Amino acid sequence: MNRLANASSPYLRAHADNPVAWYPWGPEAFAEAARRDVPVLVSIGYSTCHWCHVMARESFQDADTAAVVNDGFVAIKVDREEHPDVDAAYLDAASAFTPHLGWPLTVFTSPEGRVFYAGTYFPPAPRPPQPSFRQVLAAVREAWTERRSEVDATGSALRDALAATTTAPADAPPTLAQLAEAARALAQREDREYGGFAAGPAFETPKFPNTPVLRFLQHPALAVNAPEAAPVASRALAAMARSDLHDAVEGGFFRYATRRDWSVPHYERMLTDNAGLVEVALAAGDEALAADAARFLVDVLQLPGGGIAAAQDSESIIDGRRDEGGYYRVADRSQLTPPALDSKVVTGWNGHAIAALAAAGTRTDPRFVEAARWAADAVLESNVADDGTLRRASLDEVRSAAPATLEDYGGLARGLLALARATGESAYAERARALVDQCVGGDGIHPPGGGDPVLLAQGMRAHGVPSDGASPSGPSVFAAAALDLWRLGAGERYRDVAVQLVRAAADSALSSPLAHGAILEVAVGLAAAPRQVVVVGEADAEIADLARRLPADVVAVVSPDQARAFAEAGFELFAGKVAQGGEATAYDCRAFACALPTTDPARLR
Repeated sequence: MNRLANASSPYLRAHADNPVAWYPWGPEAFAEAARRDVPVLVSIGYSTCHWCHVMARESFQDADTAAVVNDGFVAIKVDREEHPDVDAAYLDAASAFTPHLGWPLTVFTSPEGRVFYAGTYFPPAPRPPQPSFRQVLAAVREAWTERRSEVDATGSALRDALAATTTAPADAPPTLAQLAEAARALAQREDREYGGFAAGPAFETPKFPNTPVLRFLQHPALAVNAPEAAPVASRALAAMARSDLHDAVEGGFFRYATRRDWSVPHYERMLTDNAGLVEVALAAGDEALAADAARFLVDVLQLPGGGIAAAQDSESIIDGRRDEGGYYRVADRSQLTPPALDSKVVTGWNGHAIAALAAAGTRTDPRFVEAARWAADAVLESNVADDGTLRRASLDEVRSAAPATLEDYGGLARGLLALARATGESAYAERARALVDQCVGGDGIHPPGGGDPVLLAQGMRAHGVPSDGASPSGPSVFAAAALDLWRLGAGERYRDVAVQLVRAAADSALSSPLAHGAILEVAVGLAAAPRQVVVVGEADAEIADLARRLPADVVAVVSPDQARAFAEAGFELFAGKVAQGGEATAYDCRAFACALPTTDPARLR
């Protein structure tokens, strides 16, 4: 029975014709495993994952291997981008069995969801010390049938150990001095020869853009106590821009480089990386590079319905054979078929793109603002369920069954707030506020329903403080959206939400700043008085153009009618702000205390 053919994930659809009898993620698979009294194989990957494709070709498309899986297991295929909470929970558990976490992630559980073994890619034949996938299947099956008590004990002990790893929140958010110290520590880890960061002292590991860290280092409030921070970000950006990581033909950046000098990229191009790099480039004052990455988001990833695809694959067919990166190494691509898009529209990731495009459009090409508006309207149409809650993703404008995560609510809210500031339309800000309100209640901060229902039923969840990787974690981006609402004058309670989330992550973030750039950026926003600039009047006035280039936390250019609409909707920053004498008038504020309004660009400058 083909259960994946109509999935809302291109990754699952690519496995629909495998001889493995895959189930999608859901309670049915675990119920079937209980009925048959067999273990569950959970295979997690994503559409543009190279080694996921390799393992699929070597093992999941092999009839003999599939027969072993079908006979002894219930198999579940999971798109980690559609179910990030599932991925995070199983990564957490898998760390007990292997230090080399990644994808494809291969996890074995009991029918009750207790993990008792895990690994990543397994080859079709042994490559000592790595066993073959068939050997792993045989060993797991033997343990399940011959040593069940040991298997049950392992699963129970692991669940108990994970549940005990909760982290107590800090007493208060970090001070500006602590944050400057974290920024200086990051600056000391810079690769002084090639720019950027790498995990080891010899820079032996792949190098990622790590945009959340770059954005943290760029915060203007760090300039006094950590003046070396922002130049680290600028040097990293410049190094990436002139390297093979940058696609000079179609714009945008690849996922990561396998060499220290940013060469030999892994050629998939992600929405998340490029949205983040648009904002990094804008903060660095490189508007041409910001427009370059924005152009990739719009011209390559934006779909006919308006939503923005998750990624573009690294592989293409050239001269009849599969080639990783071959398309991108050619300057004249007019005769080549582009690599496939992962066309699912992820709610939170589209929020990142909307924020980046809205900001880029106000400073470079206005078409990016319109692209952001188109994407926002598409997501609000296709990714909202009938009960008003968000869904994680959609494909071909059909909603996924996967519930949205905190990343989705926070990411989309932040994007809508940026779009509201760029267009002057308060309706987008009101919708953002409603999204945040859906997740804040007396029992904590979480998406409606509390999260994935299968994980909740099994008592499975990720523990500890989530890290900020290619894009902000759910708590980080939600805190950023709440902070933005406070800066717009929506009320003190939104600042309190940001404080709560920052306190929960503070100790981990200060001790490991390279893994927590986004929450550290929010922490700076809490520690420093915000600068808020509102211009009321003509959008193309000289003073409005100048305001958009100021290093401010909030820049909004609105008409007099729009200013009133914001104020009437409860955004107090706009209250009483008018265009004096009919001229565009700037209000330059620090923590809601504004200097005298001015129509003179020189005074604002």
